Amino acid sequence: MIYQIDTISHWLEYRDQIKNNKVGFVPTMGALHSGHLSLIKKSLSENEITIVSIFINNTQFNDQADLDNYPKTMEQDKILIESICSDSDNLILFTPTFTQMYPDNYTYKLTESERSLDLCGKDRPGHFDGVLTIVLKLFNLVKPTRAYFGEKDYQQLELIQNMVGALFLDVEIVPCPIVRDEQGLALSSRNKLLTATEKVMAQGLNKVLAQIEDEAEIAKRLGELGFEVDYVKKHNQRKYVAAKIGKVRLIDNMEARS
Repeated sequence: MIYQIDTISHWLEYRDQIKNNKVGFVPTMGALHSGHLSLIKKSLSENEITIVSIFINNTQFNDQADLDNYPKTMEQDKILIESICSDSDNLILFTPTFTQMYPDNYTYKLTESERSLDLCGKDRPGHFDGVLTIVLKLFNLVKPTRAYFGEKDYQQLELIQNMVGALFLDVEIVPCPIVRDEQGLALSSRNKLLTATEKVMAQGLNKVLAQIEDEAEIAKRLGELGFEVDYVKKHNQRKYVAAKIGKVRLIDNMEARS
């Protein structure tokens, strides 16, 4: 059975016991899927101990309905983790509460003033403030040797990498490839909210992004397929897209060919 720690005081006691070990860290908001499991497996293969956190971070949601609808599947998540590692000596589950992680009630926060204002940050004010603040807090607590992040949230990955450099944090950020289903849809916790019909429609997102290079043409084609397009944009030889199907917002990205 996986060993679970749900208080910071208990965590600090445990962290002191493993101070001489190589520690891998996989921060999550739960609703785990094969993409998360690929990060955990990589951490297990590269470190002596892996810490997986599950914490739904209220401060990165600028839409209360989005927070309310976010899937909460703790028991299923624990079963998934145990399916790839049942050794409590190698993997610890860290599940703190909001009050523990934000004793200041979020009066202190970390803000990035350039890259975070584009793409997913443009129409979601404060989103990346919440992301960077919680990641920094978790890094300070976990003190990982390496931390693992998927490339599906590529903008987030870049911001975290830049934060580590700017603040001289002693942690290696390990980017991990996007995990997709058999039809190419990038795995996401929010995919659980798609109806069967919407999931079939969602598979068009990756196909259009892969086939077309022009931003306006990508947006047009997605609109024809029933998506409500948030943005399509190229940046540093990478194509980014965010679009809604029904109430579910999906993101994807891939290298641009031109």
